[in-house]
Amino acid sequence: MASSMVTSSPSPRPPQPNRAFRQLRGQRSPAEFAAAVRRAAREIGERVSCDARYVGRVEAGEIRCPNYAYERVFLHMFPGRTLTDLGFAPRSSVRGRRAHAAEDAPPSHTTSPVCAAYATSETREAHEPYDTQNPHDPFETYDNYEESDVLRRAFMTGSGATVAAATLGPLKLATDAGAAERPVRRAGASEAGSLEEAVRRIRLLDDRHGADGLYRRAAAPLRAAYALLDAGATRQSTADRLHSGAGELAISVGWLAHDSGRFDDARSHYAEALATARVTDDDALEAHAFCNMAFLARDAGRPREAVRAAQAAQRVARPLGSARLMSLLALREAGGWAGLADRTGCEQALARAQVLYERGHSDADPEWMSFYGEAELEGLEAQCWSTLGDWPRAARHARHAARLQDPHFTRNIALYTAELADDLARGGRPDEAATAGMRVLDLLDEVQSSRVQTMLAGTARVLLPHRRASGVSEFLERHASAPRTA
Repeated sequence: MASSMVTSSPSPRPPQPNRAFRQLRGQRSPAEFAAAVRRAAREIGERVSCDARYVGRVEAGEIRCPNYAYERVFLHMFPGRTLTDLGFAPRSSVRGRRAHAAEDAPPSHTTSPVCAAYATSETREAHEPYDTQNPHDPFETYDNYEESDVLRRAFMTGSGATVAAATLGPLKLATDAGAAERPVRRAGASEAGSLEEAVRRIRLLDDRHGADGLYRRAAAPLRAAYALLDAGATRQSTADRLHSGAGELAISVGWLAHDSGRFDDARSHYAEALATARVTDDDALEAHAFCNMAFLARDAGRPREAVRAAQAAQRVARPLGSARLMSLLALREAGGWAGLADRTGCEQALARAQVLYERGHSDADPEWMSFYGEAELEGLEAQCWSTLGDWPRAARHARHAARLQDPHFTRNIALYTAELADDLARGGRPDEAATAGMRVLDLLDEVQSSRVQTMLAGTARVLLPHRRASGVSEFLERHASAPRTA
């Protein structure tokens, strides 16, 4: 009982709005500015998952000093300015406040499982020791602020799938035999922030490296997230963030299972996310869960279920106001109609998806849809035409998808190119199919995806009778010798 009292804590001081940063945004919407931040990051080789919510937190003063990755991006965007010019507090003053807060904060009996899992996990996008927590929240402590810089530098030196494995490696700390029996204190804003960061990190790793090798490690923070829900939260707003974060994490882990061919596991995780959404009346989470359930049903050979799930997602998502989300959901429906060999239904859904996509971005677009751009639109349409057996049309869209894809999404480049190879092979163009297949094999050192490997294996079988065609024999030999995902 005593551990929950915070009467000795100082009265929280509300954050001060960052008017300088708001002025720099100008007439652009938060979503448009976030897109500009991501483009600037790519220009200097950084990877940041900036979205409208992050911009809003900066402008509200919740983020007093950005992490090192964001600092480099902002200074690149606004040359000649300092962090202070941008409205941020000096890094030294933020550190000093956190050190003082750690001394005065009420004692914490245990570290939250999610925080423990991610306290030592860093990717190219540095862990955010300054911008993921509110220094004025009396329930938060900051006892790891020095450690994060060391870990950031350690992971900056890695690359490829090794980083993916190493980054999620520490998650085993939350899966030892005694973890479920240890007491967990009521969660505060810092735990909610750690949970949200876990979701972003898993998505970033999947974008770069694919699901294989990530799924089992990523299951640990999901268990930790639901342990936090059971422990309760200090505030209703924190409880809402935890439920949303746990649901999004369940979807992310479900996608890793889905992409690595574990369909039963994926179905279970998606159902868990859907239940979480309905318990809390979270329409955005419910739409996301139905979206992924439609995708899974299509891949599992249940096209009618895919159509129903996609239509349910559209009913829930319509009031949310995101045309891009509705566009993606229309594509999910189109995939189901294609599986039912209903060409008319598929074409109607594809046309609707295109019209909705052309309405552009909005502030209502969910953060998780960062992958959805023109390349994904082309790629999903290619899959529809492939299912309907229109190989030339499918190959045309797959080629466009691979060409348009942002280099950050390495797994999707491999996926679209594998789709292209298969469409060309089935369309009677074995030499071009072999060339595309070789490009996929070049990416498999960095990408570990059972989905891509399964597609490539199917292409190899189709090309077997065409060994004498230019390049086919070389592709088949290299494919046969390529290592398979365990």
